[in-house]
Amino acid sequence: MTNSLFDLTGRTALVTGSSKGIGSALARGLAEAGAAVVLNGRDQTALAEAAARLRDAVGTEVRTAAFDVTDPDAVQAAIEEIGPVDVLVNNTGVQHREPMLDVAVENWRRVIDTNLTSAFVVGRAVAAGMVERGHGKIVNVCSVQSWLARPGIAAYAASKGGLAMLTKGMCAEWASSGITVNGLAPGYVITELTRPLVEDPAFDAWIRGRTPAGRWATVADLVGTLVWLAAPASDFVNGQVIAVDGGLTAVI
Repeated sequence: MTNSLFDLTGRTALVTGSSKGIGSALARGLAEAGAAVVLNGRDQTALAEAAARLRDAVGTEVRTAAFDVTDPDAVQAAIEEIGPVDVLVNNTGVQHREPMLDVAVENWRRVIDTNLTSAFVVGRAVAAGMVERGHGKIVNVCSVQSWLARPGIAAYAASKGGLAMLTKGMCAEWASSGITVNGLAPGYVITELTRPLVEDPAFDAWIRGRTPAGRWATVADLVGTLVWLAAPASDFVNGQVIAVDGGLTAVI
């Protein structure tokens, strides 16, 4: 009985931005729980390589869908081609580190569009079918920067703060149709994008000292919470943003 609460067999899961990093790890976690996974990105070659690695590792159905998550027409066409999606993970994201007085408007818009508007565009396209079917799971990958700011990442923090509120707005509109929408908020995770920070002795020491767990997160640390949010075990959890941060947001 308990195992069935976390079983995703027969479900189709779309994970945006999943050719590498956090998205790739989340897609693997869903596949290991039994889901048929659809990987998304803009680079078809990178997607094909990621899909081959995932098939070799897990042995389940893996498809790819190359499209720009910020392009409404491309998103709609892709969702129609993919077919019914039971689980959507809005993971696509970019960072831009620069003092706010120096950030060009086009860079601000790029971060907001990629991190926030894409979740609206893809989420709405997928949710239309979920509403018709009366069930669905959406997980928006937020961040501890949904609540906390640091110098030099204003656009990113604004986008992730907006994503946390978009999560609540989606819940407010779609919960009555059997859809749960929650946020997964990682702390500082070791990925290709954060490698320069990990290798900076001063920043590494600051993160370890600032985090009660005394370490960075790994991508594997995020998988259990994602599977829970995607599975029947969380059917009455809605509109929440769950921090997976080693306690970073619990202390001052």
